[in-house]
Amino acid sequence: MAEGEEAVSNKQVILKHYVAGYPKESDMEFKNTTIKLNVPEGSNVVVLKNLYLSCDPYMRSRMRKLEGSYVESFTPGEPITGYGVAKVLESGDSKFKKGDLVWGMTGWEEYSIATPTQDTLYKVHDKDVPLSYYTGILGMPGMTAYVGFYEVCSPKKGETVFVSAASGAVGQLVGQFAKMFGCYVVGSAGTKEKVDLLKSKFGFDEAFNYNEEQDLDAALKRYFPDGIDIYFENVGGKMLDAVLLNMKLHGRIAVCGMISQYNLENTEGVHNLFNLIAKRIRMEGFIVFDYYHLYPKYLEMIIPQIKAGNVVYVEDVAEGLENAPNALVGLFSGRNVGKQVVVVSRE
Repeated sequence: MAEGEEAVSNKQVILKHYVAGYPKESDMEFKNTTIKLNVPEGSNVVVLKNLYLSCDPYMRSRMRKLEGSYVESFTPGEPITGYGVAKVLESGDSKFKKGDLVWGMTGWEEYSIATPTQDTLYKVHDKDVPLSYYTGILGMPGMTAYVGFYEVCSPKKGETVFVSAASGAVGQLVGQFAKMFGCYVVGSAGTKEKVDLLKSKFGFDEAFNYNEEQDLDAALKRYFPDGIDIYFENVGGKMLDAVLLNMKLHGRIAVCGMISQYNLENTEGVHNLFNLIAKRIRMEGFIVFDYYHLYPKYLEMIIPQIKAGNVVYVEDVAEGLENAPNALVGLFSGRNVGKQVVVVSRE
């Protein structure tokens, strides 16, 4: 029998059914299957051993039946998929060889068979940084922060920047990029611990706990007496409504996510949209996939900054595939501090 033809066990995280309301661990289950770690003759698939998995808020929308969305629904009864870091065990694609480390779309399982396309799998070239960073600062969340801030918001030195969900995978980087650029930066988060982190570790000028604010409009006026030039939107709902009242003329809003709305059956309305007209605000939604052609440019910028210690990145690490459902569900109650990562295997 040729190498890799023997079947090995493969533990998977399966979505049991489409989800309404807040996701629960019981919406997922474990399944033990077997997999042959070989590439069928003439196939261009890549056999992966998964090392790290990324928990990301957008995955919540994939737990319901989607139509016309930028991502596809998960298939009930099948493994969840998401971003991860993996090692190539066998390859039928000339761009990848056995032993390569890669990041991109993979399954929530110990081993995956992937068909690489232009925007699904990237080779890890720089190994002097923690491999798990390719689920975060060197992967999709890092690109999201970079694109949203520099490309969508068109910042100018000295401008005022507000970041919601500021201690998360994307927000912590937006704040640091804005500081490096010479902006005044304020972030919001949901606990005292996270607020302290924003100021002490990530260098935000100010930060506040939105759970302690009775009036978000008043809170924003306190930190931005002259208004907000740039808002990096991760939250939606009441926060967006308050921000619209506090934007400056010609302000820019990059709409990255709206985590406050993902688990609601009836999403909240936004009442202050007239400010877009009165203040000539540009509000733009963006999807990071559309900007992956800038990934090499981003790496050129970010890797020297990481190595010089100019950018820090906080991860919340869950050990073992068996803890993946708990880690994913925790995103929606704000339990994670920093980027939520699941370790499947460290080799």
